[in-house]
Amino acid sequence: MKTLSVAHSPDADDIFMYYAIKFGWVDTGNVCFDNIALDIETLNVEALKTTYDISAISFALYPKIRNDYALLRTAVSFGEGYGPKLVKKKESTLKRNFKVALSGTHTTNALLFKIAYPEARIVYKNFLEIEHAVLSGEVDAGVLIHESILDFSDTLVVERELWDIWKELTPNKELPLPLGGMALRRSMPLLQAIHCEKTLIKAVDVAHTHQQLLSKMLLERNLVRVDDATLKTYLGLYANAHSIEMNDLQYEAIDTLFELGYQHGFYDQSIKAKDYLIPHEYEALRMR
Repeated sequence: MKTLSVAHSPDADDIFMYYAIKFGWVDTGNVCFDNIALDIETLNVEALKTTYDISAISFALYPKIRNDYALLRTAVSFGEGYGPKLVKKKESTLKRNFKVALSGTHTTNALLFKIAYPEARIVYKNFLEIEHAVLSGEVDAGVLIHESILDFSDTLVVERELWDIWKELTPNKELPLPLGGMALRRSMPLLQAIHCEKTLIKAVDVAHTHQQLLSKMLLERNLVRVDDATLKTYLGLYANAHSIEMNDLQYEAIDTLFELGYQHGFYDQSIKAKDYLIPHEYEALRMR
């Protein structure tokens, strides 16, 4: 049996979308998945090194790893009217060159933030440390991500939603905000890659179908950092029916993100997401 490494974040949506495999609810065939949980920016950095066979990534990273990883169709998180939040202390005013804490240089929120605030002074921190950095005065503001957007100090206020930046950068379009996805190492044999992607799609589908039971098991085992009500809310945002397999609107949103990054000098070229998917049709052609 072939063992493959699968890296995902310890956040509730990633845990939820993977653990149908961990709990044995999905047949993985002749492949064994060895999973590891790391914060998203660490995953982005490790993807640049091609450390893991399959890895969660920020969508904004993908153009930089496109030659080494294929983009997966599943386990994706998009914002639809919501997303990361730029927060500051109440009554404070941000100068043009304000100091801000971001969760990592390769994240989607960092890309959008840099486009919107080119003069800001950026420091990078683990996303769990950002709220404290703002409260302590170490930074003037910080971009909260993951579960942090649902529960932060009432001494902080939202200066700007990253969703609003996305909308301003994509006028006359109604597109979800691409946040996180999955990528698979290109060196993997194609049939094995197809099998892995189909297994992960099944896992996300099963998790969504049995959300109540799976959530209960994750909470009982202390595998997520939130309570029952927050978990339900969070999964509704980032691990929902649209996470199972991407649709055309989501592909358009990713392409728009890549084009924005290219226009602002973050990428060497503009690419189309569908050009970097695993070609499932190979399986059928091979059997002819």
